[in-house]
Amino acid sequence: MNAVQHTIAVIGAGKMGEAILSGLLRAGWPATRLIATARRAERGEQLAERYGVRVLPNAEAAATADVLVIAVKPQDAGTLMVELAPAVPAGRLVVTLCAGLPTAFFEKRLPDATPVVRVMSNTPALVDQAMSAISAGSHASAEHLALTEEMLRPLGETLRLPESQQDAVTALSGSGPAYFYYLVEAMTDAGILLGLPRQVAHDLIVQAALGAAVMLRDTGEHPVALREAVTSPGGTTISAIRELESHRVRAAVLDAIEAARDRAREIAAAAE
Repeated sequence: MNAVQHTIAVIGAGKMGEAILSGLLRAGWPATRLIATARRAERGEQLAERYGVRVLPNAEAAATADVLVIAVKPQDAGTLMVELAPAVPAGRLVVTLCAGLPTAFFEKRLPDATPVVRVMSNTPALVDQAMSAISAGSHASAEHLALTEEMLRPLGETLRLPESQQDAVTALSGSGPAYFYYLVEAMTDAGILLGLPRQVAHDLIVQAALGAAVMLRDTGEHPVALREAVTSPGGTTISAIRELESHRVRAAVLDAIEAARDRAREIAAAAE
């Protein structure tokens, strides 16, 4: 399959949809083979000017493209499918980025045997550092998965998983960047409390986070081993870890991620 021969329409080109458009262009996809749709006319004009892509109404884009990337909010997906279903030709690949919505949601609303691939990515796609987990629907083939991977490759890493694990991925990786931002926010406040200027505290924490992430990725060491290497007996780090444990931070993280998983399930149930 020569992927760049396909015309791709990003339906609902918000931040994530725009990240896909820009990534495809960087990967060599011709702008003439990219289509975007947008709810607001001014947003469509902005995309056309910035990337040179065609901007079409939803139904026209669905009828024209070989691959449809659904990038709208989950609560808007049902209404969108009513609009798209009559326009989608048989056999068109549909790639959904809608958090919480299973492939069955789309298969039920689109023409029979429509191949659907479910993707959970995250906002680091905007800086080409995403992790995107992909799962095949009941009519999607290995070829469809390979095409989806090629589309997502410019945005970061991809991983194939059974769809039954997608709600956990949503909670852990899809929402994951927000947990780190929350931690950085708290650490920045701590730095200010200790007398550092805000920008200094921010710069120190961001570089520490970046360095820690690279060490986790590149050394292959278990996070416990890396943490222990910083934690000297009777030192400053173990005093901080003791406070985190006394405030049940580990348990709070487990509870928070379970809550996100449960919310993904609620979104799917409400959509049905």
